[in-house]
Amino acid sequence: MKSSVSEDLGCRRGDFSRKHYGSVELLISSDADGAIQRAGRFRVENGSSDENATALPGTWRRTDVHLENPEYHTRWYFKYFLGQVHQNYIGNDAEKSPFFLSVTLSDQNNQRVPQYRAILWRKTGTQKICLPYSPTKTLSVKSILSAMNLDKFEKGPREIFHPEIQKDLLVLEEQEGSVNFKFGVLFAKDGQLTDDEMFSNEIGSEPFQKFLNLLGDTITLKGWTGYRGGLDTKNDTTGIHSVYTVYQGHEIMFHVSTMLPYSKENKQQVERKRHIGNDIVTIVFQEGEESSPAFKPSMIRSHFTHIFALVRYDQQNDSYRLKIFSEESVPLFGPPLPTPPVFTDHQEFRDFLLVKLINGEKATLETPTFAQKRRRTLDMLIRSLHQDLMPDLHKNMLNRRSFSDVLPESPKSARKKEEARQAEFVRIGQALKLKSIVRGDAPSSLAASGICKKEPWEPQCFCSNFPHEAVCADPWGQALLVSTDAGVLLVDDDLPSVSVFDRTLPVKQMHVLETLDLLVLRADKGKDARLFVFRLSALQKGLEGKQTGKSRSDCRENKLEKTKGCHLYAINTHHSRELRIVVAIRNKLLLITRKHNKPSGVSSTSLLSPLSESPVEEFQYIREICLSDSPVVMTLVDGPAEESDNLICVAYRHQFDVVNESTGEAFRLHHVEANRVNFVAAIDVYEDGEAGLLLCYNYSCIYKKVCPFNGGSFLVQPSASDFQFCWNQAPCAIVCAFPYLLAFTTDSMEIRLVVNGNLVHTAVVPQLQLVASRSDIYFTATAAVNEVSSGGSSKGASAGNSPQTPPGRDTPVFPSSLGEGEIQSKNLYKIPLRNLVGRSIERPLKSPLVSKVITPPTPISVGLAAIPVTHSLSLSRMEIKEIASRTRRELLGLSDEGGPKSEGAPKAKSKPRKRLEESQGGPKPGAVRSSSSDRIPSGSLESASTSEANPEGHSTSSDQDPVADREGSPVSSSSPFQLTAFSDEDIIDLK
Repeated sequence: MKSSVSEDLGCRRGDFSRKHYGSVELLISSDADGAIQRAGRFRVENGSSDENATALPGTWRRTDVHLENPEYHTRWYFKYFLGQVHQNYIGNDAEKSPFFLSVTLSDQNNQRVPQYRAILWRKTGTQKICLPYSPTKTLSVKSILSAMNLDKFEKGPREIFHPEIQKDLLVLEEQEGSVNFKFGVLFAKDGQLTDDEMFSNEIGSEPFQKFLNLLGDTITLKGWTGYRGGLDTKNDTTGIHSVYTVYQGHEIMFHVSTMLPYSKENKQQVERKRHIGNDIVTIVFQEGEESSPAFKPSMIRSHFTHIFALVRYDQQNDSYRLKIFSEESVPLFGPPLPTPPVFTDHQEFRDFLLVKLINGEKATLETPTFAQKRRRTLDMLIRSLHQDLMPDLHKNMLNRRSFSDVLPESPKSARKKEEARQAEFVRIGQALKLKSIVRGDAPSSLAASGICKKEPWEPQCFCSNFPHEAVCADPWGQALLVSTDAGVLLVDDDLPSVSVFDRTLPVKQMHVLETLDLLVLRADKGKDARLFVFRLSALQKGLEGKQTGKSRSDCRENKLEKTKGCHLYAINTHHSRELRIVVAIRNKLLLITRKHNKPSGVSSTSLLSPLSESPVEEFQYIREICLSDSPVVMTLVDGPAEESDNLICVAYRHQFDVVNESTGEAFRLHHVEANRVNFVAAIDVYEDGEAGLLLCYNYSCIYKKVCPFNGGSFLVQPSASDFQFCWNQAPCAIVCAFPYLLAFTTDSMEIRLVVNGNLVHTAVVPQLQLVASRSDIYFTATAAVNEVSSGGSSKGASAGNSPQTPPGRDTPVFPSSLGEGEIQSKNLYKIPLRNLVGRSIERPLKSPLVSKVITPPTPISVGLAAIPVTHSLSLSRMEIKEIASRTRRELLGLSDEGGPKSEGAPKAKSKPRKRLEESQGGPKPGAVRSSSSDRIPSGSLESASTSEANPEGHSTSSDQDPVADREGSPVSSSSPFQLTAFSDEDIIDLK
């Protein structure tokens, strides 16, 4: 049977290419006579050159526009510490360099997820981590620093009591970069080849003015009180007008060449160059046809500008074409340009351009030139602050106790004094926070800017009220095969679960290989652990015959004999190759392959006649490989050749090794410099066909490229494409779905980009557990039913998180059990892979639970549900209110006579609702969920509209009409978009 699109994409989603982010070229500029003026090496992004190429995995057909490392998620001290009760420490490391540590115990938006957050300031930079809270175990400063790989000190850290330390630490955090931006805008006429000619354009053209109107608003500088970007707002010395806008909480001032002072005597226009030449990012609006001489960055004489955005306007098609030039040392940044880089939607172009420019300036700050300056400044500030504090050791300012516990409550003997000190501490912190907000230097969320968009990682509820503890799972057709404490169940979202294996077969790993008609699983029962293989067609036949779940004794013919005692196994992810299985039995690896790959499938039940029900005879044992220790993590890596050069990546002790399958020879891949190592994953990725590995352990993630040489040996050496980053919280599992890396912890989801490790989103998901990720991503999470009403259900509680007079240092209320009247539900959620990778996936395979044929999904253009990306709210207020009112009436019309239902009720999919959805052309989207950094507080929603939100409302089409998306928003009597500026944390709305 031919491989389904979803399976093919699922097994190849680790394929990616940096070519989507441009290629480095040597650009040479010359004058009108052809003489070379300047030259420079720039990365040029111009979209893919082959516009008719087939959309292969990793090929961009749709670009998700994200701000990378958004300040709302990265400015921890402002968001979680300032104006809150927290502890600050000072110390010296083994090299006598001073450092500062801040620790706070916070509740994740009242979601029963207490966490310690810690920030470590050193001259090399800032490190941030989250640590789990335990009511029975007190966390010490020493253990926090140890988690940050800081184990040796010259002197033990001491606590700083003085409240003014908050101002100094806020200054340290602001060294990460500005919240606001200034961009140059240079107007270039057709045929102009030098910067003197471009800067000498006294006025612009009509298309240029239209472009400026798209960028922002024209403001009068004199008397301007907002962000000024270095322009004079008192005496008009830098022009009378300028262009200004606010985008996703960032104030942006544009230095427009035609609005800056013009001098007829000064041909170089020094006053204009003084501003635009000192901007890191410059937009060049070039007139003329596409065939006319193009702009090159080397035409501009500036050592400061690192990024140029070349914009051309096509009057005939009313479209904009974009091209990006980045200085060679600038790290990769997104979003990558679409193919072709032409935008007919002007609002979409504006969003894309502004995000690209903001991300570009942030990336430029990581170049050696800027990074060294920032490190020097940070080192100077830390040393200066250290010198100011050390003389006050004997003045009650510092706590003499070394390695004092991070206590949620103060000693009882000094309760009143401590309460008064904390009240003053919080008051000063809140005053500093308010001052930053008024000044415009505060990181803001999308909620503050009124932007509400859906993100590709938003989950859909696959099965509500799932009653079992899930161990692992894998998709089978449209259903999910789940190993639980009650056995292995086949779960479909609108059908009852069916037992496939009973609890006598405790399955710890499984792989459903539909194209091979195979189920591979590892049943772990101590020394009797084994690998089992089954035919899916035989299992399906048993399900259709209503047979009870198989027991361990029924599976004797399905076990692979030599695998007794195995504790781990791995298979190759690329189904185009021969199936390979490597089984780990203590420190021994057993390589198993399939003798023949017969074309088979779930529907090919005729294969049961010539073949036995057990496929054990189809497998052969190739060789054994002995390791120096028992592997904890194991991954198979496909080599470039068809039948050789395959690798096994194993992790044990303090190292990652790669082992040649053919020779058994091991090579050191990476050594972990840490006292304790928690190996998480080794993910095989393929950059332009060349194998690489993402190594994840503790808080770290490292990308290593593996190169074959000398006929079977492998070279592991530093590469220019290698990179490393740290997660904010130690992950339990990692999933790669290009362009994203998703880290799953016990209570949160952290999403970064594969190409550079930059953060794009964090979300709180209480009691999160990943169960399947080979194609679509499935996870379980729990939430109290009365807290799931909206993405920001706890906003009312979080608003009280900054009281004017704080309580004493009492332990925060983090209830471990449910309150009266609450019902805790465990739901099974799904993130469709098609939403993450930006393309549609068909699932032609039928569900094993249903005997009828499942028809393939309709094309996206017809209205298949998917998660869209709405770039802006362009409707008027009256239109929004009209849509909201109509949607509310529709939602209320779906309720039963008995009153509103609870959203957490199991199987709220009624037949009348389905009929209504079919008559309307599909399900309506549910409540607006939190996106990159926006959230709707539950207090702003009426209880009726909230409780009646459609539980099937998770859309699944990446090309859905944005207007239809807005129609699904929950409604209040006043306004459906009452968004709050500074919420404590984003929460994925798990409905």
